Amino acid sequence: MFLNTALHAKSVKNFEEATENILHFMSTFININTLFVAKNDKQTNEIKKAVNKDAILIEAGSTLPFHETFCKISVDKGNEILLIEDINESELTKHLNVTAQLGGGSFIAIPIYYEDGENYGTICGLDTESFDFTEQHIELFQTMSSLLTYVLELDKANKEIKELSVPIVPLTKGVAILPIIGHINEYRADIIIQSTLESSTNLELEYMIIDLSGVSRINNKVSEYLLNIVKLLKLIGVTPILTGFRPDLAMRTLEIDVNFNDILITNNLKSALYEIGFSLNKTKNNHARSQPVV
Repeated sequence: MFLNTALHAKSVKNFEEATENILHFMSTFININTLFVAKNDKQTNEIKKAVNKDAILIEAGSTLPFHETFCKISVDKGNEILLIEDINESELTKHLNVTAQLGGGSFIAIPIYYEDGENYGTICGLDTESFDFTEQHIELFQTMSSLLTYVLELDKANKEIKELSVPIVPLTKGVAILPIIGHINEYRADIIIQSTLESSTNLELEYMIIDLSGVSRINNKVSEYLLNIVKLLKLIGVTPILTGFRPDLAMRTLEIDVNFNDILITNNLKSALYEIGFSLNKTKNNHARSQPVV
């Protein structure tokens, strides 16, 4: 029952939001001072999210060398719950600097894995007082570890879908094309804007050709999204070029209240390249290539 509550209590956008919700949810079922999720790369252990009830024992964003953490002990134990009722007495933890800093207490943890078995990190509970762990607590951590594995894969798949929905294609140095296909809504427009700005910076672009031939329909809202993309590109020093207006889209544009002044518009990719000083020539092997006109 509590699993269904955790899944449906609040919609989340990504793994980090899900992690925070899950930790707050768990804190209502287990009266331990601190719950946290840590990510490791075998070198560094980073606290991604933390919930503290009284004393602040762990803070999100803090890092430690992986080999000096309780989390490493949990990862080394594998896909089993790690229970340490007294960190000062356990042979696993009593020699660590973090134990001396805490002064004592109890610890519980279980690794979080990707679907392929690679370790992401750990989900943990910590208290400076002695804590009595029950079978229900163990089941709770095991269930939430499995749930976070599921969310990790969903987050990974969502990122892949985003990348596929914004297929920015570099054409030549400083020039790339963004073919927009299908319907544009607010959510997708935000993805396109974010990816376009990141790619423009990473690729050091001077020109971004936005191909609209695959857009399913155009209205005031869609035009507003396009203009936002154009304005933001200009702000970071990239010249946007709109191309691929089909006749039906062009006719529809006349009917809506949109100002495309000061925006370079061409009828196809060849024209767009010509406008910025490139032409499509054929080599002796009849392969097209782009080269400067001048």
